[in-house]
Amino acid sequence: MTNTSAQRQAQYRARRVSAGENGEMRINAWVASGTVLALRRLARRYGVTQREMLERLIEGADDPIVSTLEPGTPAWAEYFGATVTA
Repeated sequence: MTNTSAQRQAQYRARRVSAGENGEMRINAWVASGTVLALRRLARRYGVTQREMLERLIEGADDPIVSTLEPGTPAWAEYFGATVTA
């Protein structure tokens, strides 16, 4: 028997949780029109999808910060939102 569109969509979303290295999460946010237009321009310029461009931009901002943090330190815990136990 064939699945309905809603069933196929639900199955797709369920698979995303375990996709890739650590699964995937959905982002749903309203942003300024200028931001969306800039994202489209950047993605077009670099020949990537908007999703890939957004991932590159976020990782490019996050990686330099993470590289300065020592795992297990209070600064690491603070950045990653973990609780520090003494």
